Amino acid sequence: MPSNFETRGAAAYDSYMGRWSKRLASGFLEFTGLVEGAAVLDVGCGTGSLTFEIADRRMAASIDALDYEPEFVEAVNSRKGTASINVRRGDAMALPYASAQFDMALSLLVLHFVPDAARAISEMVRVVKPGGVVAAAVWDTFGGMPSRRMFWDTVAAIHPPAEQRRSALLIRPMTQPNELQTAFQHAGLSNVTSTLLTIRTDFESFEDFWLPAVFGQGTQSEFLAGLPEPTQQQIESSVRTAYLAGLPDGPRSFASSAWAVRGMVKL
Repeated sequence: MPSNFETRGAAAYDSYMGRWSKRLASGFLEFTGLVEGAAVLDVGCGTGSLTFEIADRRMAASIDALDYEPEFVEAVNSRKGTASINVRRGDAMALPYASAQFDMALSLLVLHFVPDAARAISEMVRVVKPGGVVAAAVWDTFGGMPSRRMFWDTVAAIHPPAEQRRSALLIRPMTQPNELQTAFQHAGLSNVTSTLLTIRTDFESFEDFWLPAVFGQGTQSEFLAGLPEPTQQQIESSVRTAYLAGLPDGPRSFASSAWAVRGMVKL
């Protein structure tokens, strides 16, 4: 699954985004309608937020998980213990599974990074049995992540060359209203429904907000690392001011929302 996601390893991902995907996994799984005895595929499993949420519920007859990044596959393998999880490296746009193999194919916070999301959705449809469920969730990057907007709006104001990067990140494919739902309909799924899932992203301090952005996973750290030191310092100072908002440093809590869509493979 070659993607537009910059990886720095499992630990970096967990510190930056994994802690939020774990919170989102529970509500997403409720939305999918997980049923007893289902054979479930987690497409783009990352470090296992959704995979282990499925396993913890002890409802699935089998769990398969796939990711393109070897570090993530290794992380899931190292954590699964006695859980019956089949994890492997593979491409979401060419799933290495037989047609109609699963009852459910699920994808959490992946499709907005896949170069051809429509192809990945078609592959999820292919590997699910008629009457089975395909479901996915992606961040509402433009309107549903105020902490991300706070960061990138501040960076772009301080460093205008960042405006193009900000636009690319906030308007990713599949993240606009109704975009994912339309893609599911075009893939031939029936009974397509959607919802908005919202969690809280909590930070203990500005350092807790800033350090994962600088040293963790994703495009923020990669972008900042390429700037001159004085510019980095100016951005840090300005983002700190935005985070504090005139209050003492300390805990902050932001809402973060994701579009979730599910559909049924036609009988």
